[in-house]
Amino acid sequence: MNTNVAQLSLLQRLSKFFVTLLQRYLPDPFIFAIVLTLVVFVLVMPSTGQSPIQVVDAWAGGFWKLLTFSMQMAMVVVTGHAMASAPAFKSKLAVLASIAKTPNQAILLVTFISAIACWINWGFGLVVGAIFAREIASRVRGVDYRLLIASAYSGFLFWHAGLSGSIPLALASGTNLGAVTNGAVTSPIPTSETIFSTMNLTILAVMLITIPILNRLMHPVGKDIITIDAQLLKEQAAQQVNGQGKESKGKNFQGKELQAEALNDQESASQEKMTPAERLENSRILSLLLGAMGFTYIIYYFINNGFALNLNIVNFTFLFSAILLHGTPKSLLSSVSQGAKNCSGILLQFPFYAGIMGMMTATGDSGSSLAGIISAGFVSISNETTFPVFTFLSAGIVNFFVPSGGGQWAVQAPIMMPAGAALGVDAAKTAMAIAWGDAWTNMIQPFWALPALAIAGLGAKDVMGYCIMALFGSGVIISLGLLVF
Repeated sequence: MNTNVAQLSLLQRLSKFFVTLLQRYLPDPFIFAIVLTLVVFVLVMPSTGQSPIQVVDAWAGGFWKLLTFSMQMAMVVVTGHAMASAPAFKSKLAVLASIAKTPNQAILLVTFISAIACWINWGFGLVVGAIFAREIASRVRGVDYRLLIASAYSGFLFWHAGLSGSIPLALASGTNLGAVTNGAVTSPIPTSETIFSTMNLTILAVMLITIPILNRLMHPVGKDIITIDAQLLKEQAAQQVNGQGKESKGKNFQGKELQAEALNDQESASQEKMTPAERLENSRILSLLLGAMGFTYIIYYFINNGFALNLNIVNFTFLFSAILLHGTPKSLLSSVSQGAKNCSGILLQFPFYAGIMGMMTATGDSGSSLAGIISAGFVSISNETTFPVFTFLSAGIVNFFVPSGGGQWAVQAPIMMPAGAALGVDAAKTAMAIAWGDAWTNMIQPFWALPALAIAGLGAKDVMGYCIMALFGSGVIISLGLLVF
């Protein structure tokens, strides 16, 4: 019993140390992106033999290459916000949130739900995890809000080894594999050897047990607990529904229904005073017709493509669910207006990360890029046994500067896949080592946390201290999994 208490105290002390450290020294994510830009600029010149103007040209050339992705991520926040702010959706979410009665149960439940959601689809999980954490925060007294949001974000560890992982899906599609992998892989590799392999499922199962427990054990005590005022969340929820700071007429914060007759009388009287334009804005028929069109396509898509989720179909589903759940165009517009306010970080910072990727992948006279040099350095110290772990570590480092699964695959696959083949390492295992590395350091890379932080109303410095502990714990589990299997 004393040992358990000592271990618990140690975890709390460690997490408190990192939380305090990052609160003091971690700047706003935009400043983080600026620092990364300058660091990469300085490193690229001597390592690749490029002149300053060549590096600047590579930076500017990559600056706008994430515009489509940036818009998709902005829509993840806006459509997820719109769906989650609908009273009908919130009432269902409240039922699930009511399972948690204590702070420890809240942390466990949020981590587990977020992990499962991210494994199904990372865009879905990123939004739902943060929304679910906010709902639980409004219900469970004494739970640390920072840790709760960090727990929701820790579910993001599971995405690259899940159903929407870009690297295993790229292998399964077989599109341009020979060119991307420098001839190391020429035939498609089915998901049975990547996502559903014994190695991957074992790592996932162990992490699904340990990460929620790790998060729970980090929960601070006493004066170190930072909670959020439930009344504040209540007011914010009301503003999200009608955009005017008033409570939703249909349900109050606890989901209790108001008197239906009184509500109907108010609506009838209000409709009589409406202009024709206002009647259209408040028309449920328009929303039903538009929603019917949207869901006709959604059903058609899944019939023809199976459960093939991507950002576009996730956003499409979120949007048309929100249209139906809000009931009227006016209610939807108010909610979208509120959600759009959370997109500033994405719109400002993603182009800078695209510029960083441009510098990282630009090649000098030597024909090598900085990302390639980092990868090759790990290859040079690897053997058949250690190669998957070093591939994982190199992917984690490269992910700091190329925080995109597809981008990282394009950078590392031409180096790591042939090297793995030369050492006799299974191609699927090498690819999953890259995938896990790409997901791993997301725990301390604000790029992916921006949508969740926007929904939660927190800054990166508020949650990254806890995420460091998830980084350490998952790093040990993944490394052991890559060594054992």
